[in-house]
Amino acid sequence: MNVAGSGGRVQPARPGDPSRVGPYRIVGRLGSGGMGVVHAGLTADGVRVAVKVIHPERAEDPEFRARFRREVHLSTRVQGPCLVPLLGADTEAAQPWLATAYAPGLTLDQHLAAHGPLTGGTLYAFAAGTAQALAAVHRAGVVHRDVKPQNVILGPAGPRVLDFGIAHASDGTSVTRTGIMTGTPGWISPEHYRHGTAGAEGDMFAWGALVAHAATGRLPFGGGAPDAVAFRVMSGDPDLAGIPEPLREILEKALAKDPSERLPAVAAGEACARLLALQATQILGGDGGQGSTRVGEPVVAEWDLPALDDPAWRTPSWSARTRIAAAVLVAAAMVGGVAGATLAFPAGDDGNAPGRTNVAKSSPGGLATSTATSAAAPANAPTTAGPVDGADGAGDAPADPRSAVVPSDPLAGVAGPAFTRAGDVTEPTPDEWRASTLAATSEEKGAATAIQDRMRAVLATKDMDFMTPTVTFDKRAQTVMVTGGPISQIPEDHQEVFRRAADVAACTALAYRLKDHPTTWPYGRFVISWKNFDGDLEPQVLGFGEATDGCYSVIAGQWQGDESGIATAAIPSSDKAEIRVADAADKAVTTAWNARIAQGDGLEPFAAGDAIDLGFDPVEKAAYVWARDTDGVLLGRAQRSNFQDAVSRTLCPRLTAEYDSNRNWTYTRWSVAVYEGNSRVPELIGSGECSH
Repeated sequence: MNVAGSGGRVQPARPGDPSRVGPYRIVGRLGSGGMGVVHAGLTADGVRVAVKVIHPERAEDPEFRARFRREVHLSTRVQGPCLVPLLGADTEAAQPWLATAYAPGLTLDQHLAAHGPLTGGTLYAFAAGTAQALAAVHRAGVVHRDVKPQNVILGPAGPRVLDFGIAHASDGTSVTRTGIMTGTPGWISPEHYRHGTAGAEGDMFAWGALVAHAATGRLPFGGGAPDAVAFRVMSGDPDLAGIPEPLREILEKALAKDPSERLPAVAAGEACARLLALQATQILGGDGGQGSTRVGEPVVAEWDLPALDDPAWRTPSWSARTRIAAAVLVAAAMVGGVAGATLAFPAGDDGNAPGRTNVAKSSPGGLATSTATSAAAPANAPTTAGPVDGADGAGDAPADPRSAVVPSDPLAGVAGPAFTRAGDVTEPTPDEWRASTLAATSEEKGAATAIQDRMRAVLATKDMDFMTPTVTFDKRAQTVMVTGGPISQIPEDHQEVFRRAADVAACTALAYRLKDHPTTWPYGRFVISWKNFDGDLEPQVLGFGEATDGCYSVIAGQWQGDESGIATAAIPSSDKAEIRVADAADKAVTTAWNARIAQGDGLEPFAAGDAIDLGFDPVEKAAYVWARDTDGVLLGRAQRSNFQDAVSRTLCPRLTAEYDSNRNWTYTRWSVAVYEGNSRVPELIGSGECSH
């Protein structure tokens, strides 16, 4: 598992993820693997770090914990160029962790897939930098043992060699399992295949294959079955066609079948550095390398890759989150065997056209727009904004506001709209936030009121309505700013609910106005920010998006639940009606499932009597049911389909009955998820809407 970075892309945190690990504040995920989860973290002064936290089940294995202690110990010994330094660790914690400096960039395999082979000075810089990194590893008396494309990041200042997860001391000290081959097929030396020997020479064989792969984009020993690859490694010649001759000669020595004939890392690094220096003098029209060689940082000097688009670490914008949720759900459908499509996507969506979703507007009586500058307002916002006036009529609700439909493409067919930044993914800047002011026109006041009312109604159901938002406007940027904070010691899951509520509230309000007044309403973008202290002039950006591409999690025209929704649903409700319905529905679902088990059909009871839970997400007006399946009761496709069917058939009548009798009730959507084993990551197996 790669601990240093993930292409610069921070994924949202998932239910159960920590808010802090050691001294680091966790702001999202960078990836996960068999060992654990790599979190995006920040030091107290804002330095980015990658924090690897070991899975609980792994941490309970004494042998694995011993290997992890060794990994940390070895990592402290390794310092040098093109390596990622270890910053901290706790090997004795309930869930052991280690933290490294964050290395943004694509891994070599990701870069090759997206951009093709490395060439020129960049190729020589890659070869020199990775060889120098291995030289530092070997000087420390350590063998890496897993040199491969996934363990090299192409950062903005050169390559970085990562992950000593299976490294061991070159003196033979090791706690690996007897008889288990370590390494990755295609990146394993001939002697390792034959005898299990894994020394520094084996690292250099893998380095030769790595550089050849970087230069050509081809696997030097081909692909296919592991046994076939192993045969070619032990007896075949590598594919080095097309590699510049001077570099090819170095790689041929590194890829020698006899380990005693291979170049050591120090010699390989020096040879590649000479090629790099020659490349630099040729480009500069120098004197054959005698006087024009760049000194001090040759790898950085010749590294010619564009800086990665790595904006501030934050929760992705609404549109990005929607794409992530869609990918997660599609993957769940493919991997988890989601069945019962008629349940997940019921026929009839109350007349909504494809791409639109029924939206339940907040109930009347919400918070009125404040006329005073709150602590969250930009510094230059006026102290008064006049009386609240929503007389523009945009977004007026029908007789039953729950039947309102939010336009998913409000500017479709409009010639000359006032909002001209549709599709612009450029993030709003702190200067634009500082330039924004409280609502001045009646139209702006109406929009601010709609956003605040909806947010207040949503947050109140989780007893979070103390997080009063401030809404400001920057006409030049065509952006509405929704700002929260400062609130000391606020849990991060509360802040996430604020973000989600602000996203949907702002998107909904702007979509109505773009639809009703397309040639005069200029605001189509929104940004969600959080002030960390009074006077904060560069608040934390929680998310941003626009109201021209839909406001809800929709796939193929149908609403779908997501991990953010289930995380919000897991927060206890403070709304009496929600508590009453949740309690009754939870018991009814459990009873219905037990009744099906009693009928046979190969169904088994959950290990715990309280394995089924139910909660409400007020942001997207959905009920979530999830089961903690520690014994694998729902591993099969048929079992999951059966559980989903039991949930929807039991839950929908109760949601519909409440909807018909309580005009303030807006929950008609449902989603079902499973937590397998001890996993803290839910697998969503179905979503839908109840007829009403």
